Amino acid sequence: MRRTLISWVLLFSCNLMWSLQFTCIKLTQDQVGPLFTVWGPMLLATIFLYPFARKEFVKGKKSWKDIRVFVLLVLLGTFPAQVFVTKGTQLSLASNAAILTMSLPVITALFAFLILKEKMNRVRWISFAIAIVGVLLASMNDLKGANFGSQYVIGNFIILLAIIGNAFYNTGCKKIIERFTPVEMVFFTYLFMVIFLTPLVLYFERDVFARVPSFTTQTWLGLSLLTFFHNFLSMILFFKALKKLEAIQVALSNYLITFFGLPIAAIWLKEKLHPLAIVGGVLIFVSTLIITIIDYRIDKRKAEEGVACSVSEKV
Repeated sequence: MRRTLISWVLLFSCNLMWSLQFTCIKLTQDQVGPLFTVWGPMLLATIFLYPFARKEFVKGKKSWKDIRVFVLLVLLGTFPAQVFVTKGTQLSLASNAAILTMSLPVITALFAFLILKEKMNRVRWISFAIAIVGVLLASMNDLKGANFGSQYVIGNFIILLAIIGNAFYNTGCKKIIERFTPVEMVFFTYLFMVIFLTPLVLYFERDVFARVPSFTTQTWLGLSLLTFFHNFLSMILFFKALKKLEAIQVALSNYLITFFGLPIAAIWLKEKLHPLAIVGGVLIFVSTLIITIIDYRIDKRKAEEGVACSVSEKV
């Protein structure tokens, strides 16, 4: 029970840090392009992680052949999740992107069923339903501003590809999590992301480098928060939690991003927090408590029954 609760605390912390992303992007958007916003903090996080990842890589007696799996995870998962969502939002509306993102736990659950053979039980369905209601209430303004007209079809499709990539990455990482440490998981993901992103940054946004000396305190603050919390600490904690929890449980917890993101935007960016958004946030939190406590007790009871059966068979 203690290890599971610690994993959930780590997961709560991850979602809190991930919810900072939207505010940090707002802080940097005036001086930094979308590709550089992803590439810069990721490059710094990769450099910071290198000595720790190298030590664990050597200690684990792994070879470079072992990390080839990250090429696939990055190409089909992280890269579209990071780059496509930026491009798709440019061709669509932010409100459309917010609504489409609600499908992430559903798609992740589908991948978890197909790849990991995980299943949705009654408690998880109830938790999922409550979370959906909560997210709809919290995103009421986005729903009002949504426009899925033909002019946004390409942008919406690209956003959906990004969400599918995100779900694939989360599920794929669960499948290989026992072979690598959390530090190695983050480092090799970022290493290949930086390799794939560098040519794009140099081609499309090389002008950003000339503006670095004129970056404001606000821009540096946003990039620093993205580097340490979003790209470094949150991912280390995420992989530690993923070792203990199922991919479906982790996916459902992603609705906490909305729960944390609303008050952060209200406090930091002075955005107005509507009563329906507050109610929605509470429902999202309740749904997470349900899957945290009740689902754990169900799994624990099944495990105890399994042990009891095996003991009785031996007797």
